[in-house]
Amino acid sequence: MSRVYVFDHPLIQHKLTFIRDKHTGTKEFRELVDEVATLMAYEITRDMPLQDVTIETPVAQCRAKMIAGKKVGLIPILRAGLGMVDGILKLIPAAKVGHVGLYRDPETLKPVEYYVKLPSDIEERDLIVIDPMLATGGSAAAALTALKQRGAKNLKLMCLIAAPEGVKVIQDEHPDVDIFVAAVDDYLNDHGYIVPGLGDAGDRLYGTK
Repeated sequence: MSRVYVFDHPLIQHKLTFIRDKHTGTKEFRELVDEVATLMAYEITRDMPLQDVTIETPVAQCRAKMIAGKKVGLIPILRAGLGMVDGILKLIPAAKVGHVGLYRDPETLKPVEYYVKLPSDIEERDLIVIDPMLATGGSAAAALTALKQRGAKNLKLMCLIAAPEGVKVIQDEHPDVDIFVAAVDDYLNDHGYIVPGLGDAGDRLYGTK
């Protein structure tokens, strides 16, 4: 079953409080999401393998550590996932970025895929699927399915906040995908919003309604 990692680092939790606050404006919200994404990237890469290398410092030759050639791919779910990409790229600038676009069918309420553009070698990459909100879990589950159908094997899901209902959907449909979040909130309301949540992440990132 998927493991759920909740990042309790004080800086992440501090910044998440301002992200939640309804008085935080678009500019500050965007900057905070970017900063938290960087901090979360620091945590999510903790298990990257290292290799020993020999280098020359200004003083002497020494043995040192480097990441052992891991290829990383970032896959934001459009559109809100875009708000976290740059923050992660600050730490992993060599990562390739793909995109998955989904919308919810108004009649069936099921996610419908409308755009997928991925690195050509996704089967060789450790992929981090990015969506600020894991609410019903429908979009994230559909994105993970779309990636697996195209050859992806190593997947992680990274969200700012999650609802228990969304976590359960991922654990049921994608038990091999671990979930990394800054908080697991209380529940989904009748409109599908996470409570207490932060509202609509896409609207708050881009100033739309």
